[in-house]
Amino acid sequence: MRRAVSIVAGACAALALVGTAGSVAWTQTADEGRTVGTWQEPAVAAPTPVAVQQPVGETSAGKKAAGEDAVGATTAGESRGGGPRDHESAIKTPEDGRQKIGELLSVDKLLGYRAPKREVFRYPGASYVKLHFSRMTMLPGDYVTVSDASGEESYRYDAPKLLDTAAPNDRWAMSITGDTAVLEVHRGGGALLSSLLGRLGVHVDQVAKGFSKQEQANTRQEEVRNPNRTGREESVCGGDESSDAVCYRPADPVAYTRSKAIARLLINGTELCTGWRIGTKNRMMTNNHCFDNSDDAYETEVWFNYQCAKCGGYDVFRPTKVWGDKVIATNHVYDYTLFTVEKFAAVRKFGFLTLDTGRPARGQELYVPQHPAGEPTRIAGRRGEKAGTCAVADNAFDGYAQDSDVSYYCDTEGGSSGSPVLSRKTDKVVALHHFGGCPNSGVRADLLYKRIKSYI
Repeated sequence: MRRAVSIVAGACAALALVGTAGSVAWTQTADEGRTVGTWQEPAVAAPTPVAVQQPVGETSAGKKAAGEDAVGATTAGESRGGGPRDHESAIKTPEDGRQKIGELLSVDKLLGYRAPKREVFRYPGASYVKLHFSRMTMLPGDYVTVSDASGEESYRYDAPKLLDTAAPNDRWAMSITGDTAVLEVHRGGGALLSSLLGRLGVHVDQVAKGFSKQEQANTRQEEVRNPNRTGREESVCGGDESSDAVCYRPADPVAYTRSKAIARLLINGTELCTGWRIGTKNRMMTNNHCFDNSDDAYETEVWFNYQCAKCGGYDVFRPTKVWGDKVIATNHVYDYTLFTVEKFAAVRKFGFLTLDTGRPARGQELYVPQHPAGEPTRIAGRRGEKAGTCAVADNAFDGYAQDSDVSYYCDTEGGSSGSPVLSRKTDKVVALHHFGGCPNSGVRADLLYKRIKSYI
């Protein structure tokens, strides 16, 4: 069974999570007028290019030689072959193509019945906290909540149905934004029976802790010092001309509005890519090297409206979070994955983007909304009359295939993989960003359209 929903109301958001027959579901609607936490600026100099080289081998036997669409799930961990270039969001694991934005910590906490009924997980400065349950053994009517310190963001897990042998005990909770997660067991069943259960209860064995801004900066420095760097990884081309998305609102309201359609993808608890809504239906787009199967999509958190509240400020809006659902189509050569999300109604309000079916001309101005290095939404490209260097350098650039890409010098960083590259002229997507190297590049939207038009 799929995840079902129930509501827990807070002052800033109404969120939900219910387990039915062992299946769990979350949803959230956010108040965009309030902020949650801060995104602390580290005491460091100018931004440092962060992308780390990922060795790329030959296309796996499981992929079609011509790069045809693979509809539905593909095998996790397949070799991601291709040409000599590097995924911009690549981390050190060769099989992955995602930017690391957190770390996994081992813990051993048992709650409920004869154990404590409340536990606070606090990691000062963490950008998020995400709990993993190795066991959830509760009586019917009992449930647990995972909340932030104020209770404004809260997710509820109900006990599975009695004697449900198919109920999974091993599961991740939705992340809590900020540095504190409060886990609490609530008894709805009889106290007498509960007392007989001994050490049965809820066991947390892992915590995914999101890097603080300073930790992310330290990670960048480690990557820059990596002796395996080739020089092709740098994606901030010269000075970083990107800005917080909200900075564009007064002078460039169209770009700001378009940026609302992008999402921060939290994959496997500690890794990041960028995704975005494409068309009016329940459809999301990211890179194939971010994930390429429904199992990974199902465990991916999709964060909308993770943006700074003020230009140059550190307060961030509480994001609207939903779970990924199913991969509809994916392709290695053209490096795209088209997927759906659960609780689509919660994110419909953020709008959508469309593909430009014509190849952009050289020199055409661009802008790129993105989540570089896990930061709140930033936009690379012109703000008002400031043109900068974000423009088409080559409209027939080689990616995994000859002439498959558009190249540009728009500033991007690790985690920007999957971002839409939009034309200033049409405000439509002309490329799907996937490579760094200065020039950076994205797969041509006119080629993507031919492959996915029947799905969107």
